Amino acid sequence: MVDLSDRFAVSTWSLHRALGSTYPYKPADRAYPTRQATYGKGTIELIDVPQQCADHGIFRLEICSFHLPSLLPNYLADFRKVAGKAGVKVQTLLVEDGDLSNPETAQRDAEWMAGWIDVAVALGAENMRVIAGKAQPTDSALALAETHLRRLAELSAAAGVRLVIENWFDLLPGPTEVNRILDALHGKVGLNGDFGNWERAGKYDDLARIMGRAELCHAKGHYSTAGLDAEDYVRCVKLSNAAGYQGPFTLIYDSTYHQDEWSGLLEERDCIANAFKEKAA
Repeated sequence: MVDLSDRFAVSTWSLHRALGSTYPYKPADRAYPTRQATYGKGTIELIDVPQQCADHGIFRLEICSFHLPSLLPNYLADFRKVAGKAGVKVQTLLVEDGDLSNPETAQRDAEWMAGWIDVAVALGAENMRVIAGKAQPTDSALALAETHLRRLAELSAAAGVRLVIENWFDLLPGPTEVNRILDALHGKVGLNGDFGNWERAGKYDDLARIMGRAELCHAKGHYSTAGLDAEDYVRCVKLSNAAGYQGPFTLIYDSTYHQDEWSGLLEERDCIANAFKEKAA
């Protein structure tokens, strides 16, 4: 038997229609954001999600910063208590704005990101993912991001939170740039690899060059009108395993193929689980 009890997580992004509302925290505006019905009225509140995860047999959760309706200590403590009661680990706080590669705003954005470390601690999050940068990957832009990431990593490590980046946005368009930053920071910053951010020819080879260094993984399935592209999904899982990835797979469902988002999440989980069972057979 293959024990997969700790190999799956869910991101609140995968439940964005069920949650409906977002709270767009931004480094350019420190005012507390008002609730926005970005994806409709929603049917659940964020604090309901840990129990929903447990009810579906998933015990790891990633929280998008824009899904937090409050940053007040009482709310964060209540959420942590609810997650603990459900037996769900808060795996990662995903900080969803900021740019460490723009010389005009990088210092401001780095200070804003640092402010989220206390939120991660209050939630009991094991990791905090930040956006490395959105500039074109020039040497100066990469060096600037490395400087700020180094300081953020020191601050987060002192607080007991692991800082991670993702193969995402223009600064990290391929494995060369991702590996450069990881090499420059000598293990102080981890990698959250994402299957869906490099949708292009050669993506499998590119993912294979970074997934051996990943500590976390956003396992995003591609859906069309025909449903889940299981061949692509399983290939991404298998290349990650072959590269040496041993962490959890955070299920990312971003489609309207299943109106019930949990139906898509469970389909993705079963697809990965079957791939593991085939390997073990």
